[in-house]
Amino acid sequence: MNNLTLRQLRYFDALAEHGHFGRAADVCAISQPALSVQIKELEESFGAPLLERTTRRVRLTSFGEDVLVRVREILRSVDELGDMARAAQSGLTGRLRLGVIPTIAPYLLPALLREVKATFPDMSLMVRETMTANLLAELHAGRIDTAIVALPVSEPAFTEVPLWSEEFVLVRPDTESATPVPAPETLERERLLLLEEGHCFRDQALSFCSLPTARPHEGLDGSSLSTLVQMVGAGLGVTVIPEMAVPVDTPAAAVSVARFAGAQPARTIGMIWRKSSPLASQLQELSDVVRGVGESL
Repeated sequence: MNNLTLRQLRYFDALAEHGHFGRAADVCAISQPALSVQIKELEESFGAPLLERTTRRVRLTSFGEDVLVRVREILRSVDELGDMARAAQSGLTGRLRLGVIPTIAPYLLPALLREVKATFPDMSLMVRETMTANLLAELHAGRIDTAIVALPVSEPAFTEVPLWSEEFVLVRPDTESATPVPAPETLERERLLLLEEGHCFRDQALSFCSLPTARPHEGLDGSSLSTLVQMVGAGLGVTVIPEMAVPVDTPAAAVSVARFAGAQPARTIGMIWRKSSPLASQLQELSDVVRGVGESL
């Protein structure tokens, strides 16, 4: 067991995440044979197999799954040592890994990246765009430092900082612009188009319209808000999008935008990070910058 190296542990973590030697090797920037050798040496150190190898992918053995839990704890602790050193300095410096959900990233990031570069010139921001569930898992594992998501996430291990709220609007074909805005609970009859399952914005829209989250699949879900808007312009139905998407996604589509009567549906956007993060005070500073950019959109 004295021959274990952090490099081997990181290789094993990447292989467990990707389930494929080729993809893990690409992520680790080494050759596939070199990765195989390192994993084999790791198994020899443990004296037990970590993987079940097949022609297409690899699976962890039960022992490998137990080892992975401890390996990720070790890697997270090692990463936090680097964070402690950065926290001892003034301001944000070095690499910061930021996660953003897809219904925020395209609309916030262009302005945010410019502002971050101007405010924190010594910081290198690395952005990861994926759905909320993936970001929470990666934040737990220490693979990202912080994330911009829709709140609440209700994870006891995370600090949640609300930044701003934004309303939802109805998008419908421009031929319907002169007709009364339908009530939310009637949108299902209008053929409500939604993001595919896994997006938190899908669940928020269904909740606002008082519709079950497990509604029958009709084959008309979209992978992005931009796709949904184009589908509306083609006359396939109506959709609901957040305000920040309006100036980006609607000008080129044959659609009209309207607000609902009565109480306006909205979401709270915020930042989250691990309560144990040594960078907490710096991330709080970053959240002020994100808030300023978001409120200006």
